[in-house]
Amino acid sequence: MLSESARPVIEATLPLVGSRIGEITPLFYQKMFAAHPELLNGVFSRANQANGEQRKALAGAIAAFATHLVQNPGTLPEAVLSRIAHKHASLGISEDQYQIVYKYLFEAIAEDLGEAVTAEVAAAWTEVYWLMADALIKIEKGLYGRQANNVMWAPWRVVEKKGASASTVTFVLEPADETPVTPGRPGQFVSVRIPVEDGLLQARQYSLSADAESTERRVFTAKYNDGGEVSPMLHEKVQAGDVVELSNPYGDVTLDDGDGPLVLASAGIGCTPSASILRSLADAGSDREVLVLHAERSLEAWALSGQMLDDVERIDDAALHLWLQTPAAEPVERATEAREGYMSLSDVDLPRDANLYLCGPLPFMQKIRSEAIALGIPAQKIHYEVFGPDLWLASAN
Repeated sequence: MLSESARPVIEATLPLVGSRIGEITPLFYQKMFAAHPELLNGVFSRANQANGEQRKALAGAIAAFATHLVQNPGTLPEAVLSRIAHKHASLGISEDQYQIVYKYLFEAIAEDLGEAVTAEVAAAWTEVYWLMADALIKIEKGLYGRQANNVMWAPWRVVEKKGASASTVTFVLEPADETPVTPGRPGQFVSVRIPVEDGLLQARQYSLSADAESTERRVFTAKYNDGGEVSPMLHEKVQAGDVVELSNPYGDVTLDDGDGPLVLASAGIGCTPSASILRSLADAGSDREVLVLHAERSLEAWALSGQMLDDVERIDDAALHLWLQTPAAEPVERATEAREGYMSLSDVDLPRDANLYLCGPLPFMQKIRSEAIALGIPAQKIHYEVFGPDLWLASAN
């Protein structure tokens, strides 16, 4: 926790640092990559550097962490730390890399803020950084220690590649060597690392879309990202028989072990964690009450529609409601209801005491979360997964 000497300094300088963090983080990355270009080879996303999302996410995380320390002395923001740690672990972030980040981040802070960074200010913000870093290191060591192997990347062979919608492809892979396989949990993701056009290794996270708990295969579904580096390679270059590198499964938004009702709300490719959870429930013969809510541009664009509808049908107490911007020409078989327009919870009968799982574009999740809270679902029962850098934190500060 923050020391008594650091807390008033952080409280006094948080507005200044918060107002400048958006300028500090680009300078930080510029300095770090100039000194350590190897970090762009399989660790940091070059695309997220180019579009600024990684910088916004880092700024949001720092601001959120410091704000929490000031407003909630004696505690840490466990949910924020857990989400970051799972993403870090999926990329193999190591303890020594935190020292690299510290060096160049604080060089950037000093350069941007100039004389405002007194020895007292530098010491206080150093304390904040290492409180956050040490907490993340501890969580990440625990995550690594629970794996069935001690390798970061293992080779997996593509045994099937099939279209999941007009713009998405599902890959089924089997182990390509004898590395022990860590079973995943429904809702988790793996990092996929491949060489892109110029030979640089790039990694992206993809949710396991089926059979998450299997030790014999991995299944993930990737949407084509026009202008991206990894998804076009997966769609256009990677074929059955090819070998790619996968991380162990990570992610803290997973199917709970209880027997209470569930609401799975998704939009677009955010349906992949919902599909994984549904498959697990259906295979287990679950008798839980499950309400599936999905929003999509059109029926043709809905990835994994057949899988999800099949699995809803296999669960006795499950129902699926669909929202389509372009309405379907005919009724959607096996869907309880298909509406035109955008998802809203206002006319949905939500189960009492349900856990709500959210995945989709950030504005969608913010809207549905607000509606759910207004309808009486406690915030602690709402779980969300963010694809890519967590810009929810950035937008909240």
